[in-house]
Amino acid sequence: MVDVANTSGAEKSSASKSGGEAAALARIAGMPEPYRAMGERLHDIIMRNAPVLRPTTWYGMPAYEKGGKVVCFFRGGEKFKERYMTLGFNQEANLDEGHLWPIAFALTELTAAGEERIAALVKKAVS
Repeated sequence: MVDVANTSGAEKSSASKSGGEAAALARIAGMPEPYRAMGERLHDIIMRNAPVLRPTTWYGMPAYEKGGKVVCFFRGGEKFKERYMTLGFNQEANLDEGHLWPIAFALTELTAAGEERIAALVKKAVS
């Protein structure tokens, strides 16, 4: 275990990043199927397409932040007894399109087309 109080700024950042990712991955691992498999895939898509985002947890959900602000998150349907997984974006996400744009998506499965759309949204969110 890293003693964050007695480390340099770079070491603190590294320790915080690894701790945040460990917590996010633990949340994903604790999800029942099919949400666990979808969560693992979402984590991979987000990390590959927006490497500037840092994994963390937010209100008990896997989340991804930039500059200390959560940009996107997801949760399995079991959290609120929903029939779908939710992928959401916060106001820090650069997704504005005029006066109306979506900030949350329901996922019942991840298809190749869905993965491509998510990758594009995540890239745009951090642009």
